[in-house]
Amino acid sequence: MTSSRCERAPFASDPAKSRGRFFDEPPSASRTDFERDRDRVLHSTAFRRLKEKTQVFLYDEGDHYRTRLTHTLEVSQIARALARALQLDEDLAEALALAHDLGHPPFGHAGERALDAALAEHGGFDHNAQSLRVVTRLERRYPRFDGLNLTWETLEGLVKHNGPLIDAAGAPIGRYTGRELPYAIRVYAEQQDLDLSGQAGPEAQAAALADDIAYDAHDIDDGLRAGLLTREMLEACPLVGDIVRAIDTEYPGLAAERAQAELIRRLIAAMIGDVIAESRRRLEALKPDSAAAVRAAGRPMVAFSDAMSGHDRAIKAMLRQNVYRHRRVMDVMERAQNVLARLYDRYSTDLDAMPDAWRPEAGADASRRARRIADFLAGMTDRYAIDAYRRLFDEDVGRL
Repeated sequence: MTSSRCERAPFASDPAKSRGRFFDEPPSASRTDFERDRDRVLHSTAFRRLKEKTQVFLYDEGDHYRTRLTHTLEVSQIARALARALQLDEDLAEALALAHDLGHPPFGHAGERALDAALAEHGGFDHNAQSLRVVTRLERRYPRFDGLNLTWETLEGLVKHNGPLIDAAGAPIGRYTGRELPYAIRVYAEQQDLDLSGQAGPEAQAAALADDIAYDAHDIDDGLRAGLLTREMLEACPLVGDIVRAIDTEYPGLAAERAQAELIRRLIAAMIGDVIAESRRRLEALKPDSAAAVRAAGRPMVAFSDAMSGHDRAIKAMLRQNVYRHRRVMDVMERAQNVLARLYDRYSTDLDAMPDAWRPEAGADASRRARRIADFLAGMTDRYAIDAYRRLFDEDVGRL
């Protein structure tokens, strides 16, 4: 039986040349280091919890809406497809896709806002930084170390998949401009240099684009299912409208359910095709001879074309206006944010309300106590958080 894998390109990350793990381990007889990273993420407790964490719609709003887990699996599939087409290391791309949302708290970005506000005086909360904290500290599966002891390449890609975090002088850039880097990243950088000023490796760049493609497509799908998006909204959105009209022409009178599925399929295919074509163009121009050359390129080598970047922005604007900021969604998320904020306040004043395994150690200062409480809350599923709230406050939470 022949493998469908392609030969790695010279610029792909090579597991045989990995910078290794923080704690030395003997090599596996049957798997590369990147395969082991993927498998460790897949078998982690934090990964299993994603099945009941909100993507956009809460777990109890319907069986067919995406959860954080199903989103992650879709990102993984797309990341692997991109890696295969570009001759990157598929296992590293998949490991990064599977790990990228491990740090998300319950209730999606509403939960993140609640924890960031609660920890304002203690370094704040950032889900990307929390993902790093999960895989380097919070998972406890091995006798010799905390975390999963992933390779340098996986940790670096996890932290930087959306681009460099600091400039050459060490000042935060991008989403962190004008503020400190998140607590978990600053703390970890003191013990291992993840080259925060460089571009991410090519597999991390592929995983980041896969994330964009997945949630553009599935948030349209879920928005239509929820009745928050209309045909008129889709037709007014560049690329999406073109696909809708093309389906109408090719399949007049097609049932709505089938037309919707065809729209999502064609949208994903169009975006993947664009990334492959644009990335090949950039790589051919640069001719990098290693993953290090991709990191040093000064801009992403795996990317949308300018035209597709515009379409991506238009899709996100449509979703932001009509789905994420819809009153129905906002009402639920505001209540969810309040649930997490009140839980944090309760645990802060009553540590005995926390499970023994999660209570801050005796003598911990205020910041360490706050971080421990946030770790506990961030690991909760939506259901666990709601049950804890009802138990501690003897109150219903309404439509949650």
